[in-house]
Amino acid sequence: MTRTPRTARKALLTLHLVTSLGWLGADLVLLTLGVAVLRGADPDIVYPVAALVGTALFAPLSVVVWVVGVLSALLTPWGLLRHRWVLVKLLITTVMVLLVLFLLTPNLRAAGELGAALPPGDRADLVIAPTVSTSLMVVATVLSTYKPWGRLRRATPPPRRRATVTGRTGG
Repeated sequence: MTRTPRTARKALLTLHLVTSLGWLGADLVLLTLGVAVLRGADPDIVYPVAALVGTALFAPLSVVVWVVGVLSALLTPWGLLRHRWVLVKLLITTVMVLLVLFLLTPNLRAAGELGAALPPGDRADLVIAPTVSTSLMVVATVLSTYKPWGRLRRATPPPRRRATVTGRTGG
């Protein structure tokens, strides 16, 4: 690994924090909109807004957070596969990004189009999904803060052969 200058590492960390906080904020907005409908707000108004937030903000931020996180891991001493907490964060974020792109975003678009015609079970899903993702983001934040579990085990290199000194006896 080439040594990344300190200012570049700090810039990556700042970008990661800002995009992650934006992602969390957008997630909380989606949660708030979902709860608002369950509490009686007009779904014909709320769901198109949720679809816009999900497709224009939440989904793109999820990809940016993942890319910046991977770059940060690769270009800093933490490494991508050196520490368990980094690997767990990578797995959490990857699963979340896939769920956002292939499950939540299409569901938000459908909700935006259907509005009040959206079935009650699907309305609950639009509260459950951001609740789960917010919880996972908090877990990822705790992992970043406390950095538990230490390093991943390195493959042990084969033992080095010692050069043996053979004693020669005079004869």
